[in-house]
Amino acid sequence: MERRKIEITGTVQGVGFRPFIFNLASRLGVTGFVANTSQGVTIEAQGDAGILDQFVKSIPAQSPRLSRPEITEIHSIPVDSQETTFTIQTSQTDRLKRSAITPDAATCADCLSELLDSRDRRYRYPLINCINCGPRYTILFDIPYDRPNTTMRVFDMCPSCKAEYEDPANRRFHAQPNACGVCGPELWLADSQGKRIDTDVPIQEAIELLEQKYIIAIKGLGGLHLAVRADSDSAVTALRERKYRKAKAFAIMVRDIDTARQFAEIDNTAETLLCDIEHPIVLCPKKNDGILSDNVAPGSRFCGIMLPYTPLHTLLMQGHFPALVMTSGNNTDEPIECDNHSALERLGGIADFFLLHNRDIYTACDDSVAKIFRDNPMLLRRARGYVPLPIRLARQSQIRAASPIPRAHREGGSAFLSRIPHTDHKEQPVRSRPPFRLQYDQPLSNWPDCRGPRIPTLS
Repeated sequence: MERRKIEITGTVQGVGFRPFIFNLASRLGVTGFVANTSQGVTIEAQGDAGILDQFVKSIPAQSPRLSRPEITEIHSIPVDSQETTFTIQTSQTDRLKRSAITPDAATCADCLSELLDSRDRRYRYPLINCINCGPRYTILFDIPYDRPNTTMRVFDMCPSCKAEYEDPANRRFHAQPNACGVCGPELWLADSQGKRIDTDVPIQEAIELLEQKYIIAIKGLGGLHLAVRADSDSAVTALRERKYRKAKAFAIMVRDIDTARQFAEIDNTAETLLCDIEHPIVLCPKKNDGILSDNVAPGSRFCGIMLPYTPLHTLLMQGHFPALVMTSGNNTDEPIECDNHSALERLGGIADFFLLHNRDIYTACDDSVAKIFRDNPMLLRRARGYVPLPIRLARQSQIRAASPIPRAHREGGSAFLSRIPHTDHKEQPVRSRPPFRLQYDQPLSNWPDCRGPRIPTLS
């Protein structure tokens, strides 16, 4: 009989890693515990030497799809002869906070199935999520990644959600944003002055307004989009005029990959990228289909396409329109809006209506943008789905930014990007929330904000 302490860093919080370890230990007959820490996860595992070897080997081989575990330390500790079970313990915190933060992830297949199943209790609930998908980075304001450290802390789980959260066999076991229509955030429709529209079906009302060519500001994962039907010259032109965006291409959202092929050349690499967990906007060669307005991407050979990546987007795309323009919800040259009150104040002159919810966004995060270059994906804007993960460096080299906006700190084989522009940069200061107070190590103590790159707002 042996007992080993295992320290793990990397992306291991907010990805179902503790439930995975719990179930792995239960399956192998290992006793002990697992707990989140400010650096990652710590495990104490007890059992026969051969079983513990199998336990350790299974961690990187079978870990959840969103996780990236890195075992940094294993050493023997005294056996606890009184211990009989394996448990998930309360998170451990200390002054030094180094744990990797998980990016937001597009809706998984299981949640989509529940969303569209009229027999499911979360049928058409637009903020459905589980341990494999949904908000992470954008709702987190401190680590370890536990519900009290997220903007979901104001929502108490109902008995049904609580039972899922505590059930080791359920995919919502310890899913921190877990909620439903009974206990979770709600969605509503408002006019440009912020007055709520009296309706029990705000999504269906929004769809009808979009079909009638109105501009709607829609709150998603990391901020708001300005949406309008992409096949209407008048609607797209109105959006350009109100946003003072003369010719810069807009991105569009389509229902599925087959619809995307109607508007652009989609090769296998582009299809894989569009359907990945990150769901970025992908620039693809345009087809002259005659369906989309010429004002969507005037003068460009490419069309920026993305698929629905939240349950709300999935429901909206059931409308009778081929595609929606989905451009960043901001005034030109300003950051994307993520706060309801600020959005109503600053976008009221652009949007006719607002589709909002009360799951607060702590950190704004725009859509990522990618293209295919020589048969390989290339990120043009590294944002939703990718930040705030560090960039892995292939070799020891200097880090040089392509623009004066981001700055980076190299630690080992990784580069951590900051949202803070250089102090000598003459651009207007960034409007943002209070600093996200993470201290990766002493050199970062002079950087008040380590939430990832501050990237110039694109459409």
